[in-house]
Amino acid sequence: MKPFTYERASSPAEAAAAVVRHPGAKFIAGGTNLLDLMKLQIEAPTHLVDVNGLALDKVEATPDGGLRIGALVRNTALAADERVRRDYGVLSRALLAGASAQLRNKATTAGNLLQRTRCPYFYDTDQACNKRQPGSGCSALGGHTRQHAVLGASQACIATHPSDMAVAMRVLDATVETVKPDGARRVIPIADFHRLPGDTPQIETALQPGELITSVSLPRPAGGTHIYRKVRDRASYAFALVSVAAIVQRDGTGRVALGGVAHKPWRDEAADAALPQGAKAAAARLLAGAQTTEDNAFKLPLVERTLAAVLAQARSAA
Repeated sequence: MKPFTYERASSPAEAAAAVVRHPGAKFIAGGTNLLDLMKLQIEAPTHLVDVNGLALDKVEATPDGGLRIGALVRNTALAADERVRRDYGVLSRALLAGASAQLRNKATTAGNLLQRTRCPYFYDTDQACNKRQPGSGCSALGGHTRQHAVLGASQACIATHPSDMAVAMRVLDATVETVKPDGARRVIPIADFHRLPGDTPQIETALQPGELITSVSLPRPAGGTHIYRKVRDRASYAFALVSVAAIVQRDGTGRVALGGVAHKPWRDEAADAALPQGAKAAAARLLAGAQTTEDNAFKLPLVERTLAAVLAQARSAA
């Protein structure tokens, strides 16, 4: 690990200003992703700004009947929150499907949204990776691509986003609240928060330099049956090959989002409208424009079968 300096921020605006003031600085909270990347020298921040003391660790009701989740709320606490379990079950289930109990005890809400891809070519510094070193190329193209994206990818990057929580946040229409270095605040719809790779896969979110996530807000509960189903190579401690987050109402209408298939949680409102017609129709909308390799073509029928299982579970629950 390379040397770095360290400070503890006393306010969100101060933390944001500190990151801008020190070129190459990074925020640190739970550190469950950043520290691993530092040990591998994939990330080499010159300065760390510790945000753990910023009192952003509460889950609070909002005036419109939703919930505001502080950026520092740990994944374990969020999954166990009575209001989340009762009204936003898809989120609780997605959190419990991710990582191990030890990691969930440390990982934060903001950090979960910001975690970087688990693409093996990104983690191998002997391989070319445009996300790690812009302009170096993408060794995943033409490589082993079983885990890689079938939607929204580009010739610069075919990695997937690893978060389970983010997929649930997408189906819930969450918003991300931030503070900039000048103290200005911003609200970003979760649909616009994560970026597709295009020609700049190293730019992964809509955050501006120094911008700090302070909370994530959920709208009023949508009701219905909440399901998160994750298909992976082993029953625990593995990232999704395909995941489905769904909220299904008694009349068959609802919302659906996918994980494990793109650079960001994948949702298409046209697929939501097709849900009453069944999994085949909804999957056709979700997977429109998909591009596969020999290794990952199985993801397309797997999405349809997983969505069919989710809809059958919702009918049974109703």
